[in-house]
Amino acid sequence: MAKRIVILGAGESGVGAAVLAKSKGFDVFVSDLGEISPKYRLALNKYQLDFEEKQHTESLILSADEVVKSPGIPDTAPLIVKLKEKNIPVISEIEFAGRFSNAKMICITGSNGKTTTTLLLYHMLKKAGLHVGLAGNVGDSLAWQVAEKDYTHYVVELSSFQLDGMYDFRANIAILLNITPDHLDRYDYKMENYINSKFRILQNMKSEDSFVFCTDDDIIKKELMNCDTLAQLLPFSVQEIEEMCGWIENELLKIQYNENLFSMDKKDLSLPGIHNVYNSLASGIAGSVLQIRKEVIRESLSDFQGVDHRLEKVVRVRGIQFINDSKATNINSTWYALESMDEPVVWIVGGVDKGNDYSVLADLVKEKVKGIVCLGVDNSKIHAAFDGKVDFIVDAGSMKEAVNQAYQIASKEEIVLLSPACASFDLFKNYEDRGNQFKEEVRNL
Repeated sequence: MAKRIVILGAGESGVGAAVLAKSKGFDVFVSDLGEISPKYRLALNKYQLDFEEKQHTESLILSADEVVKSPGIPDTAPLIVKLKEKNIPVISEIEFAGRFSNAKMICITGSNGKTTTTLLLYHMLKKAGLHVGLAGNVGDSLAWQVAEKDYTHYVVELSSFQLDGMYDFRANIAILLNITPDHLDRYDYKMENYINSKFRILQNMKSEDSFVFCTDDDIIKKELMNCDTLAQLLPFSVQEIEEMCGWIENELLKIQYNENLFSMDKKDLSLPGIHNVYNSLASGIAGSVLQIRKEVIRESLSDFQGVDHRLEKVVRVRGIQFINDSKATNINSTWYALESMDEPVVWIVGGVDKGNDYSVLADLVKEKVKGIVCLGVDNSKIHAAFDGKVDFIVDAGSMKEAVNQAYQIASKEEIVLLSPACASFDLFKNYEDRGNQFKEEVRNL
């Protein structure tokens, strides 16, 4: 009798897991508490998969041998609690997909910079001629690709939520960029729980595998002292040189892997800002481990076009530069955005607060920010942090209102920066919707 797999959530990862499970002969059932989008309903019908929407029928779910859940469903959800009480394994789509692939897995996590580094590495591997797939938080479902493609390599962006549902999955190259407070609402507001989640990327790694990490991050450095891994340790830094695999010296980005030294001028990197120096170092080290030619690494780091909604220059209106950084959903990401600004800023901030401590932005706001537009249902924490600290601070209940107010405050040769430091779900579908609305309203000015 076929093993019964239940998939909770019929988005990209859920439908991908269902397609893979069906191809491997499992008895598959898909359940989504919300309405399934037409795109995925069409796919479920095409592959003749049993599914339900707008409900979870417990009798059909609690009879599973194993459950693959969407990363958006918390472990505290009543149905997940019931599954665990019955000792029914609950895993992520990435965990499930990894069982059926022998491809090299290059996996990237961190609180910030994941998407940029993932897409930069994917760009590099494609340029090198490798047969590579893009998966995880970006690209297509890993499971779906494993079912239908024959890639030799995958570049996989992993969130803490995905890592939480991974047990036997093994990364061949793991990249940990940084750890700063984020998603603490999902981790009982305990930083140690979030840190432990990020370090799950190291589980199951072998001596022939590589762990690329930023040693400038105090949390990572401290945690590594108590961490036992067989993987080769490849640290990078912009503050230190000794014993680093990647570093900055005399404005040159340098990578030493085995006996090979790679070097390029920092000013030739395609992406601005210190955060992108870190992303470039991490990508360059991974490329060196994969024995990609130096010319290809150099070319990739110099011609990569960047990520939508991440410090994306939209347009200049009457001398005011509008920048879309909607992907900045936490304080640290916004810190890097503000740090990279060279002109006075009108900052659009706000949304669903995930336990933010705005005090870490105080010095940057004092130095760089002329005015603040609070865009959210509840802006009380932002006002408490910045009232009286800037010339202007106003509230907006929609993106149209926020853009118009920012436009009124800003002057020629200044910047309007959407960098919310918060999740988007109070007023928008997701950060992409928020960023797209910003771009649309800017172009309507």
